[in-house]
Amino acid sequence: MDILRISLEVVLVLTSAFLTLLILMHKGKGGGLSDMFGGGVSSSAGSSGVAERNLNRITIGFALVWFAAVVLLGLIQKVAV
Repeated sequence: MDILRISLEVVLVLTSAFLTLLILMHKGKGGGLSDMFGGGVSSSAGSSGVAERNLNRITIGFALVWFAAVVLLGLIQKVAV
């Protein structure tokens, strides 16, 4: 049970870090952190529909893995008590 808990904690930390990076990579809708890192430059070059859709899909996938890790860690904690 400890191996499962430790592996889920590692998955949670990794997906949290990747989710932060992926959310910051999204195109801004009028300012914010994405414009600070060059989002404003790419908006003048036109919209990249396929890249934005793929980024959305990857972000949703990481969010689902993150959510599953949180739920499973909660269930393990509840069973352990």
